[in-house]
Amino acid sequence: DVGAALATLAPQTLARLDATLPATWSRGNPVDIIGDADAARYEAAVAAALDDPATDALMVMNCPTALVDVKAAASGVVRSVEAHRLASGRRTPVLAVWLGADADTTRQFAAAGIPAYASEAEAARGLSHLIAYRRGQDRLMTSPGPGAAVAQAGLAGAQAVIRKAVDAGRRWLDPFEVQAVLSAYDVPLVPLYRARDGAEAGTVAAGLLASHAAVAVKILSADIQHKSDVDGVRLGLTTPESVSDEAERILLRARQLRPQARIDGVSLQPMIHRPKAIELIAGLGDDATFGPVILFGAGGVAVEVMRDTALALPPLDRAGARDLIGLTRVSRLMAGYRNVPAVDGRAVEDLLIRLSRLAADLPEVCEIDLNPLLADSSGLIVLDARVAVAATAGAAAGAHPRFAIRPYPVAYEGLETARSGRVVRIRPVRPEDDGLYNDFFRYVAPQDLRQRFFAAVKTPTPGIVAKLTLIDYARSMVLVALDADRDDMLGAVRLHADPDHQTGEFAILVRSDLKAQGIGWVLMRRILDFARAEGLSSVHGQVLRANAAMLDMCRDLGFAVSNDPTDRSVALVRLAL
Repeated sequence: DVGAALATLAPQTLARLDATLPATWSRGNPVDIIGDADAARYEAAVAAALDDPATDALMVMNCPTALVDVKAAASGVVRSVEAHRLASGRRTPVLAVWLGADADTTRQFAAAGIPAYASEAEAARGLSHLIAYRRGQDRLMTSPGPGAAVAQAGLAGAQAVIRKAVDAGRRWLDPFEVQAVLSAYDVPLVPLYRARDGAEAGTVAAGLLASHAAVAVKILSADIQHKSDVDGVRLGLTTPESVSDEAERILLRARQLRPQARIDGVSLQPMIHRPKAIELIAGLGDDATFGPVILFGAGGVAVEVMRDTALALPPLDRAGARDLIGLTRVSRLMAGYRNVPAVDGRAVEDLLIRLSRLAADLPEVCEIDLNPLLADSSGLIVLDARVAVAATAGAAAGAHPRFAIRPYPVAYEGLETARSGRVVRIRPVRPEDDGLYNDFFRYVAPQDLRQRFFAAVKTPTPGIVAKLTLIDYARSMVLVALDADRDDMLGAVRLHADPDHQTGEFAILVRSDLKAQGIGWVLMRRILDFARAEGLSSVHGQVLRANAAMLDMCRDLGFAVSNDPTDRSVALVRLAL
């Protein structure tokens, strides 16, 4: 239940346990060492289990009986665990469940670094924290692919649509504005057409029915968000006459039930027939505490009744989108069953990533409801969509003011010309830049690496590279300089803010074969611009006294240079902003 799987014991482990346990033992996992097990039996069984290569954690349980010395059994476990640590150099997690254990036994386990629990359920919960931590660490060390991008023209068009609605004081975009905004992010939507009355609806339907079997008609009103509330939807209409008649009925009923609503006519869409598709919902909301949240789950008109939805904080990469999908029960249906093939999961992940990108780019969008969206093995398509907007104040450069996790700051991308005349592209580092860094370090001399890391570094390890590329944009910034033509990495500068977000520490490194070309100057100016935009009061750093070129650049940029009181080989530099 907590996400762990029982290990499958290796044949050699089974043989080892056969040699030390009674013939009646379970011969599998869980390993039942029988109720009269003494300390020696515990010690042997624990040793065999820990030595098995499939064992990632071990839970050892004891229920007191009149046949066994409980304290002695605990001592056997401790001896076996300590011997395994000494021999292997590993600390495989061991959790003890000693029912009714006294204080001495608990202290004995604690001294050996073995947590002791009062019940197996509590131990399982303890194990769940280890699993969650490990998975979290693994996620942090992955390098997701590039996030969803949007063409500049599409972004500008979406911004214009939203600005018009906000300026007019409208909360909800009309369906055609929704199409314009979502299409900029390649959200797959059913084509939409407008008609003012029944007669015009029949004419539009005649064209649609030439290439589609049926048409859907829906009320078109910015004041009626849930069309079914006024019986404002008709599906499966197959003739222009039926479309015309039903459109008139929809308009009449809407005016009767919502006399104050602005009625703009009806919308028409071709009916989409996907008999083996699953109805899903995806969307965007705004939480009072955490800001924008991405929603996913089972969709359709009964979404509130089914209550099979999950939430995640943007920005989402592919792993995050996959995790969000996996939190729902409908994800099991998406995997396929009987004669229903599996849904195109990558298409669903793409949609969630695009919603995440939209939330970062368009802070005025406070709600999106894509329901239903049909998903099957051929992809997905959104049948109905709503988008709500509101004025947003306080947006920092390149940052949504309400994001709990700051998204990729597009605003800090740009071209610069170095002193040598070389055109350099500056942008924030991305998680997938680990390959760029690996290539970059091949052009950095050991002496320059030592001046950057203050230690002898032959080749930065994957862990160091991960720390340079997997950053929290709200606390740190790494700007990389790339060749404008070939995308080769030329240098990088890092700024890490203190917890109060008042000061920041910088570090910079340029390829050894490209020194004295002005690339370092470009990077330093851009990171100082970032620090000012973030509202930092000062920037500081440590520079080796032997790095004269760096110290000269700092002085020219206005930094004050002083001695490090703890190390004569290091200078402290500080710039008030």
